[in-house]
Amino acid sequence: MAEKLIRDPVHDVIVLDTSDPVDGLLFRLLNAREFQRLRRIRQLGMAHLAYPGADHSRYAHSIGVMQTARLMLDRLGRLTTIDPHERGVCLVAALLHDLGHGPFSHVFERVTGVHHERLTLRVINDPESEIHQLLIQHDPLLPEQVAGMLHGRWPKRFLCDVLSSTLDADRLDYLLRDNLMTGSRYGRFDLGWLVQAMAVAPSLERLVILPKALSAVEGFLTARYHMYRNVYFHKVVRSAEGMLKLALRRARRLAVQDRLPWPGRDSGVGRALGGQRLSMEEFVDLDDVTLMQCFKVWARSSEDGPLAKLSHGLLFRKLYKSIDVSNDPEPQQAFVRAAQAVLDAGGDPEYDLFYDEATDTPYRFDPADERVRGIVIQRPDGTSSDIAEMSPMTEALNRQLGFRRIHVSETYRDAAVRAVRG
Repeated sequence: MAEKLIRDPVHDVIVLDTSDPVDGLLFRLLNAREFQRLRRIRQLGMAHLAYPGADHSRYAHSIGVMQTARLMLDRLGRLTTIDPHERGVCLVAALLHDLGHGPFSHVFERVTGVHHERLTLRVINDPESEIHQLLIQHDPLLPEQVAGMLHGRWPKRFLCDVLSSTLDADRLDYLLRDNLMTGSRYGRFDLGWLVQAMAVAPSLERLVILPKALSAVEGFLTARYHMYRNVYFHKVVRSAEGMLKLALRRARRLAVQDRLPWPGRDSGVGRALGGQRLSMEEFVDLDDVTLMQCFKVWARSSEDGPLAKLSHGLLFRKLYKSIDVSNDPEPQQAFVRAAQAVLDAGGDPEYDLFYDEATDTPYRFDPADERVRGIVIQRPDGTSSDIAEMSPMTEALNRQLGFRRIHVSETYRDAAVRAVRG
């Protein structure tokens, strides 16, 4: 059959008509090995240790972003002319936007210093990748065009807004998906009404929202605020991510010294930890499963105590305990006292505790700075303005949300608490 159906928990039935050139390409791309790799990378990293249902993958999210972009383009295409080729480039870019994510998503790239955006562009442009081969078979210029649109380089700027803006397809999908899969019930908003209120401002050639969706936009911004507060910044999630970061940094140090118990400095994992360029085969093999196998080996190894302890904790949810110092006037000094207490108790301040500052601004906008472009509302008379002029809620959201915590091994928690609280 020409139709391929994907049953998705957020968008229900997603239909790809393989007799259509663009849909056919999208279907071939999602079956490419570099895209199938995303099945083995969790969307929310370590969040499943706090929310057991949060096992969804970058694969599912990427398909959801493509579908959300398709809904947006269908709406905008009824209001302005969108060339079929441009539409196809945008949909391909939406599908492939997360190709470069490493194991456990953002934590891995913070340790290695190799950002997923760069790796995404490499996979798209690397002749060794199946993705690249499929793109050039469709159109020799397609890899360059997809990369350009992902970088925001396209004459019709509203098409770039579909991929990267305050109301882009990525955010619209991951908030709904993460809310559903965590069961948090904080990230709901009216996607259908929001999409139907999208338009293109003739003078700006940018994505704008009609006034009828003001409440839907406020719902989206509120959902984003609550998801960061209750899910992404959850103390258990941040504790696990911090331990993961410590484990990877320790493994990186050992790899550089040629002391990594397994799989060694010249392996794909070792080379990735060292920020070295991987072959496409090594890249495809680098996922959550590969790293979890490393943790299993490292947890059983007696060659390095800190790495074994951290790996064991991540495998069996023996996570560091949290001490909230958000209201402490000098949180860094509180951490210094806690570190000294851990040292005095016989612990290792480098690996038995860490300081974590999680911050986000739910709605950032600055009319004077194009790089901090907010959500634009287009009035019936054709004039436009930032949503802040119509929604007092945005003023409350245009400020930093943050938590400051000390995470410490349970063995030394009491000593650290006494040092912090005095």
